[in-house]
Amino acid sequence: MKSLCGVCLCGTLWAGGVYLYFWLVFIILVGEDFVKARLGDAWSFLEAAKKGFLESRGDPVRVRDAAEKAWNAVVQATDAFVYAFTGSRPLSHYERRVALRDIERRFEGVKRLGLRDRYMERYKVLHGETFYEGLVDLGEVEVELEKVEEYLKDVELLLKGART
Repeated sequence: MKSLCGVCLCGTLWAGGVYLYFWLVFIILVGEDFVKARLGDAWSFLEAAKKGFLESRGDPVRVRDAAEKAWNAVVQATDAFVYAFTGSRPLSHYERRVALRDIERRFEGVKRLGLRDRYMERYKVLHGETFYEGLVDLGEVEVELEKVEEYLKDVELLLKGART
C-alpha cells in the first residue's frame, strides 16, 4: 500500500487498527519531546529574565525586556502543560486561557493551584503593564519573577504526576 502522508511508511501499516496504534505512539513520542523542549525553553527564558533584570540597573527598556522574557517563560510552560493534558498545542493566549479553564474543570488538583488565574496575572503585569504600557515598578517585577518561578515549578510537578 502507498504511504498515506507521502512522507513515511504510515500508510503501509494500515491493517486492523495497526496504523492508528503506530500513529498514536508516534504522537506520544513527539509530544514528550515537545513538552520537554517547551519546559527547557521556559527555564531558559526565566534565567535570561532574571539576569536581564539584575543587570538592568533600573533602565526601563532593559526591565521591560526582562519582564517580557519572564512572560514568555510562562507561555512556554503553559504550552507544555496544555499539550500534555490535551494533546493539542495552543496557538494564542485565548486558546491557552480556554484550555487552562477546561483542564481546571476536569482536575481538582489543577484547579486548586489556580494556574489559569496565575497565567492571567502574569499576562497582565509582565506583558501588559510592564512591557507594553511601560509601568516599570522594580519591586513589582522582582515579585513577578519569583511568581514565574513558582508557576514553572508547579507546572513541572503536575506534569510529573501526569506521567506516573
